Amino acid sequence: MDTSDAPRVLVIGLDPFRVPGPWDPAPAAKAIEAGLSKFAEHGVGVETCLIGVDGSDDVGEVVGTALRAHPWECVTIGGGLRHSDDQVELLEQVVNLVRRYAPEAAIAFNSTPATTYEAAARWIE
Repeated sequence: MDTSDAPRVLVIGLDPFRVPGPWDPAPAAKAIEAGLSKFAEHGVGVETCLIGVDGSDDVGEVVGTALRAHPWECVTIGGGLRHSDDQVELLEQVVNLVRRYAPEAAIAFNSTPATTYEAAARWIE
């Protein structure tokens, strides 16, 4: 399906394989992929910007580059950034990067990876 004229959505979230802790990241990665598949089903272009909280990313550079890559109709920020008090500074940084580099884009928040399309759809349809 050609999505070249479709709305573009950028999803910014945590890379489950680069979140420290004694946990299995595979189910979270599968949930992200499943949530993203809904975009194709609806003919909406989507790209991801998954960042690590293990210190391997320059968040400003990685997120800034993704935000400058295209004009975005919507930027969806994942729950991993919002649901943890440990990530509040990272969330603030991401929101301010969106304001700086994609000021025309709507900002949406998903509840779970499965609701990523629905979060963006509230703003692009």
